[in-house]
Amino acid sequence: MARGRLRIYLGAAPGVGKTYAMLQEGQRLASAGGDVVVGFVEPHGRRPTAALAEGLETTPRRTMEYRGATFTEMDLDGVLARGPHVALVDELAHTNVPGSRHAKRWQDVEELLDAGIDVVTTLNVQHLESLGDVVRQITGVPQRETLPDEVARRADQIELVDLPPELLRRRMLHGEIYPSERIEAALTHYFRLGNLTALRELALLWLADRVEEGLQRYRAEHGITTPWETRERIMVALTGGPEGETLIRRAARVTARIPGSELLALHVVPSDGLVRGDQATLAVQRALVESLGGSYHQTTGDDIPGALLQFAEAENVTQIVLGASRRGRLSTFLHGGVGHRTVRRSGPIDVLVVTHENASGSSSALRLPHPSRSTGPRRYWAAVLLAAVVLPALTLLLVLLGERVDLALALVLYLLAVVVIALVGGLVPALLAALAAGLLADYYFTPPPHSLRVERLSDVLALVVYVVTGAVVGMAAGTAARRTYQAVRASSEARALTRLATAMMHGQDLPTLLEQVREDFGLDAVSLLERDTGHAAEPRWYVVASTGTDPPERPYDADVESPAGDGLTLAARGYAMSSEDQRVLGACAAQLGLAYSHGRLAAHDAETGLRAEAEHTRASLLLTASRDLRDPLHTADEALHLLRTPTGAEQARILDTARSSVRRAGRLVTDLDELSRLHAGALDLYLRPVDLDEVLTAVLDALGPGHALQCSLPEHVPDVIADAAVLTRVLTALAAEAHRHSPADRPARLTAQVRPGLLEIRVTDGNGEAAEGAAPGPDGGRRPESLALRLSRDLSEVMGGTLEPAVHGGGFAMRLTLATAAGRTAAADASGD
Repeated sequence: MARGRLRIYLGAAPGVGKTYAMLQEGQRLASAGGDVVVGFVEPHGRRPTAALAEGLETTPRRTMEYRGATFTEMDLDGVLARGPHVALVDELAHTNVPGSRHAKRWQDVEELLDAGIDVVTTLNVQHLESLGDVVRQITGVPQRETLPDEVARRADQIELVDLPPELLRRRMLHGEIYPSERIEAALTHYFRLGNLTALRELALLWLADRVEEGLQRYRAEHGITTPWETRERIMVALTGGPEGETLIRRAARVTARIPGSELLALHVVPSDGLVRGDQATLAVQRALVESLGGSYHQTTGDDIPGALLQFAEAENVTQIVLGASRRGRLSTFLHGGVGHRTVRRSGPIDVLVVTHENASGSSSALRLPHPSRSTGPRRYWAAVLLAAVVLPALTLLLVLLGERVDLALALVLYLLAVVVIALVGGLVPALLAALAAGLLADYYFTPPPHSLRVERLSDVLALVVYVVTGAVVGMAAGTAARRTYQAVRASSEARALTRLATAMMHGQDLPTLLEQVREDFGLDAVSLLERDTGHAAEPRWYVVASTGTDPPERPYDADVESPAGDGLTLAARGYAMSSEDQRVLGACAAQLGLAYSHGRLAAHDAETGLRAEAEHTRASLLLTASRDLRDPLHTADEALHLLRTPTGAEQARILDTARSSVRRAGRLVTDLDELSRLHAGALDLYLRPVDLDEVLTAVLDALGPGHALQCSLPEHVPDVIADAAVLTRVLTALAAEAHRHSPADRPARLTAQVRPGLLEIRVTDGNGEAAEGAAPGPDGGRRPESLALRLSRDLSEVMGGTLEPAVHGGGFAMRLTLATAAGRTAAADASGD
């Protein structure tokens, strides 16, 4: 039986519409004649979602008892017995009730797929196992229900259900996601705008990686090695020379002209680890690349064009930017330029050769090849081949010269050849060449000729000294090559560790650090894994961070692993490392583990600070609310107490007092709710030019009878930038507070003064400015800020204004400052100029 197909609707957060989209797909398939069954759908009390499920055949849920409570789960056996073509199963990462056949719902789905049933399901990005730590750092909420990434990766189709964070919060505010009692807590915690934006980015990036993996897998399956220009990737090759900045800026200009393109920079390091370019220059060029939005990479290889093209094919590069050769014409003719060889082998990849000031410099003299830096197999066989060619050729030349060549001259020339061979291949090729040259000298240049027999003792001594000299030279060259190799390797190891430590000091994130390790060691993929200590019997590993193609998700999936701290392991895939490379990798792993631990501590400290600040704000709000509610509730209680023995007129007065106090308490509760919504970012504002006269009319209507307000305004009052309803609320609260502090015979006052680009509104009690000279109270003249004043201050700041006390005496006076429409327009014109 063919395995069923899995389709996942992926969302960034609850409420984006995953279940609704799944049911829409079910209705579409059913209307087309498909055999569709609802295995499990959880509408969460959302009526549109529940209505969409109507008309679809639904398998009854299975009821289970656990710890005295009743739960319902998907009836797996019922769905299998029904055997539909398509099953709709909600919440793929759900944990089943203990006692079920499988611990996780995704395991139920796997059984349905094995039975040949297609499954359409839903998943939130925060439930992916590899993103658990990232989501916890963003939201502060640990995810108890997780799904292995491999399950999602095996899906035949993944569709993103996307919703802008602002619209999602508006749906939450309107009660379309959670019940009313959970809205405030959700908006102030998990559903903060920053959290939703970060989760949305995670979902988009994770899905983009899956699309890229699918594209690379398709290219690999079909043997496609040529780049596909799905988007332009421009790579600039850096040598560490002074022309690098010119090339980077030219490549950046090309990238800027192509929307959606990507800039990469590559420096090729020889396989022996000896960097030919200036490290300080490379560091400056790397900083320039990153400042222009590009990424810097390093790779190893002795064949520069081959290394460039191999990296370009792996990264799907479409254009390569090279600098014109700094060699002279003779050197370029003899050795061949990197640009010329790259162009010849580039195939469909475009190569742009850029001229610069250092092109075709003075270094045009013929230079001998650099001596060997190591005695590896390539150098060994190269030296053997050189001996096989040079010694016969030299012998032929000496034989042709005839009697003009004696044994001494022949041995000197042979010794020169042995020295060159020793420099290339070390001791063993030099010793073999010395013995072969000695035999050739004996056969051709010692009497009797054309015989290996030597008649004169001096000739014997000359041949022996020659062979010993050749062996000593070869030994010295081999020792020098080994010492050079060791020094170069030590320098490379120190440089790699220094680069990693410097990146850690600059606060680079873990994926960037892992990418640096991957490039330094030439690996295919690297992952930092963390072991779940709560599963000692069956170890579970979580991917903290990873880089490269198909990174390992468990230590035993890697070619090499190294411990990185308590419960941490650095797993790499690429090739089997030598013991020396593993030792350096272990040091890098320890530094990465330290960086991860420091990052967790910093995140914990930041989370603790945010929680402490939130608790402080909450305590302050509760203290203010309790203080403001105490008086009206006490007044209402006294009034209701007096109603036990009232007269007619007295009863009416007491009832009015009680109603006024209860209304004031209600307004305080409303203010507290508005303040919470404001701090949660759930208050929508519409800022526009507002006529102050219209706002004051609304303020007087809101104050009602018995609240006099004396207004003194200039003849021409400019419009202010504000939300009309919010400004009305602020001025009403200030006027009511001023009235409460005013004497009975002196009404509260409101004055306005025009300043350049601003309008200053003062609201004072009946004492007015006379309070400015009053002596400060025992608390320094600062009366406790009421809840209404705090809400007014926060609302004013949201509108771009300020609200602050105007006097410091015993009276009440507040100054509200707002930007005028004319001032805002002038500022915009000035910025445009």
